[in-house]
Amino acid sequence: MAEQKFYAPEYYVNRELSWLLFDNRVLGEARDKNIPLFERLKFLSITSSNLDEFFMVRIASLKDMINAGFEKPDIAGMTPSEQLEKLSEEIHKLVDVQYSTYNKALRPQLEANGLKIITAHEDLNEQDAAYVDKYFEENVYPVLTPMAVDSSRPFPLIRNKSLNIGALLKKKDGGELEFATVQVPSVLARTVPIPGDGSLKKIILLEEIIERNMPKLFLNYHIECAHPYRIMRNADFTIDEDEAEDLLKEIEHQIKKRQWGEAIRLEVEAGINKKLLKILKKELQLDAENIYEIDGPLDLTVLMKVYGIEGFDHLKAPKFTPQPVPELPEGCDIFEEIRKGDILLHHPYQTFLPVVDFIRQAAKDPEVLAIKQTLYRVSGNSPIIAALAQAAENGKQVTVLVELKARFDEENNIVWAKMLEKAGCHVIYGLVGLKTHSKITLVVRREEDGIRRYIHLGTGNYNDATAKLYTDVGLLTCTESIGEDATAVFNMLSGYSEPLFWNKLSVAPLWLKNKFLYLIGRETKHARQGKKAHIIAKMNSLCDKDIIAALYEASAAGVEIDLIVRGICCLKVGIPGISEHIRVRSIVGNFLEHSRIFYFENDEHNELYCGSADWMPRNLERRVEILFPVEGKKQKETLLHILECQLKDNVKASILCNDGSYEKQDRRGRVSYNSQESFCQEAMEAAVDAASTEESGSRTFIPRTSHE
Repeated sequence: MAEQKFYAPEYYVNRELSWLLFDNRVLGEARDKNIPLFERLKFLSITSSNLDEFFMVRIASLKDMINAGFEKPDIAGMTPSEQLEKLSEEIHKLVDVQYSTYNKALRPQLEANGLKIITAHEDLNEQDAAYVDKYFEENVYPVLTPMAVDSSRPFPLIRNKSLNIGALLKKKDGGELEFATVQVPSVLARTVPIPGDGSLKKIILLEEIIERNMPKLFLNYHIECAHPYRIMRNADFTIDEDEAEDLLKEIEHQIKKRQWGEAIRLEVEAGINKKLLKILKKELQLDAENIYEIDGPLDLTVLMKVYGIEGFDHLKAPKFTPQPVPELPEGCDIFEEIRKGDILLHHPYQTFLPVVDFIRQAAKDPEVLAIKQTLYRVSGNSPIIAALAQAAENGKQVTVLVELKARFDEENNIVWAKMLEKAGCHVIYGLVGLKTHSKITLVVRREEDGIRRYIHLGTGNYNDATAKLYTDVGLLTCTESIGEDATAVFNMLSGYSEPLFWNKLSVAPLWLKNKFLYLIGRETKHARQGKKAHIIAKMNSLCDKDIIAALYEASAAGVEIDLIVRGICCLKVGIPGISEHIRVRSIVGNFLEHSRIFYFENDEHNELYCGSADWMPRNLERRVEILFPVEGKKQKETLLHILECQLKDNVKASILCNDGSYEKQDRRGRVSYNSQESFCQEAMEAAVDAASTEESGSRTFIPRTSHE
C-alpha cells in the first residue's frame, strides 16, 4: 500500500469535473476547422448525448446523496453539494460553447455548402410554408395529443428526454391564461426535408412545424405564446437484489420507472415567456441553476440525423472498411488456425467477423460439445445471439451469462435472454451485487488427442455494430492454462465455486486490484534498485484512489509512467516529488478509444496485459472483470506498437497539463501523426500482403510492427 502522503485530497481531481473536461475535448473536435464539416456535426451531437447520460446518472446520483443527507467528501475533498455547485457552473459554460459552435460556425457553413436548417418557422417563404402546413395536416396532426391543464386535468407526466411544446392559451371570448403542452412525437422524423428545385437543400425541425400549427390544435383559443422545452429525469435506479424474487421482472419494473424519475434538468428556448417558464419551474420543482435557456434547437443529438442526409459525402471523412485478419483467411477452419498459435485481433482496423465466425463454426461443428459466453452489450440484430441459439438447437451445451444490469441496455438484454432460453440455452442473469463486465467465450471441443478448449478474450463487447466504431483488442487462444482458467471463471459465474489458484487470468472483484497494485509496486521496487522500470497503461478512465496513490509512489521512486486515458482522469501531473515522472494523454478521434492495454517493463523483460477493466473502483471492486496476459512474441510486439503509436500521436491527442487543463500539442515544425489513421493504413497494407501471399501459395504471415 502506498504511503499515506500520496492520498492527500489536493493530489486528486474530482471525477465529475474530469468527465466534463473529457466532454469538452469531444466538443473541441466539433470546433476543429481541420475536420470535415459533417464530422464536426457528429461530434457536437455526441457531446450532447454524453451530457444527457451524465445528467441522468452522475448528476442524479449526487442529488440522491444530498437528499439522503450524505455529505462525505470525495477523493478530491469535495462534498456532493460542492460538486453540484461547481458542476452547474461548468455545465452552463459547456452548453454556451456548444450552441455558440452550432450558431456561429456550423450552421452558417452548412448553408454555405448547400444545406439550410430552418429553425424558425417565421422564416419560411410562401411556397415552403404551404408545403409545411400540408405536411402537418397529413402526417403530424393525426399523431398529436394536445394536453390542457386546468382544475379537472392536472399537470401531465412529461417523459424523460422527450421534446415538448408548452403554450399559454386564452379563450377567444376572454378568461384566464391556461397552460397546455404537446409532445413532439418521437415516432416521426425530427428533420423534415422541404422540396425545392435549387441547389440548396432545406430541412425544418418537426417542433417548428408543430409550433407553427398550434392554433389548429386549440381551435377556440388564442395562442399567447408557444415554446419548446425538454426535461431530463433521474434514471439511475438501484435494485435490492437480495430482496428481488425475480431479477428479470424487477429490472423490467425499474426500467418503466426510469421515465418518471425526479426532474433534474429543464431545457427551454431562449426568450421563453416568463409566465410559461414559471409554471414549468413550479410543476417540475426545479431551481434556477437546473434550467438551461438554449439559443438554438433543443437536443442537439438531432445533428446525427442531419449527418445521415444524403448528398454530402464530400463533407464527411471517408468510411473505413475493417480489414480481414491475415491469420484467418476467408473460409478457413478457425479452430485449426488457433491451434497454430495465438491470434491477436485489433478492431475496428481488423474485422470483428472472426469473433462471429468463432461462434458460428462452433455452433455447427459436430465435435463441439459446449459453448459458454458472457454478454454485456450486444447489437440489435446480433449474429452472435443467433449462432448461440442455433448451437443449442443443434444439441450443444450452451451457457450464456446475460448481464441484465448493463445500464441503458437492460431492455435489449432482457429480450435476448428470453430468446436464448426459448432456444434451449442455459441463461444466467449475473451475480447478486456485481455486474459481469468481462468479455470471454469458451468453446469445448472433442479432438483426437482429447478435449481441447478454445477461448476468446476481449476488451470490448460482443457487439458487431460497435466493433466498427470502438477500438478494442481480442485474443483467440487454445493455451491449456488459459482454458483451465476460463472453465474456472464460468464455474464461478454459474455456481459458487472459487478456484484455489489462477494460472494466467486475473479476475475482479477478488484478485485483479491486488494484481495491478503488485505490478506497479514491483516496478517501484525496481526503480529504487536502479533497474529499468517503465509503465504504459491505456484505458478509458482512471479514478481508483489506491491505484493513483501507487502510481504516485512509483513516480516518486523514478518509474517513468505514460498513461493514455480517454475519459476521466483523477490523477494530477507535475506535482513536485509526487508525479513528475507521469505523463497523461487523451485521444479523441474518429473511433472511440476503448481498449485496455497495460505494459510493465520488468527489469530487462516486459509484460503485456489486456482486459475489460478500467482503473476505477466500480471495475476493480464491484464487477466481474478479466485481465489476460499476451505472451506470444509477435502479439506482444503488436501491442507495444499500438501503445507507441498512440504515444507519438500529435493530431488527436490532448496532453494533461500541470494546471489540470488539456491542450493539443504544438505541431509547428513537426510531421503530423494520427495514430488511428496509421492503424487503418497498416491494416489495409497487411491485408494486401496476406492476399498476395495467399495467391503465391505461402501461408506465412509476419505482422507489421512499424508504420512504413
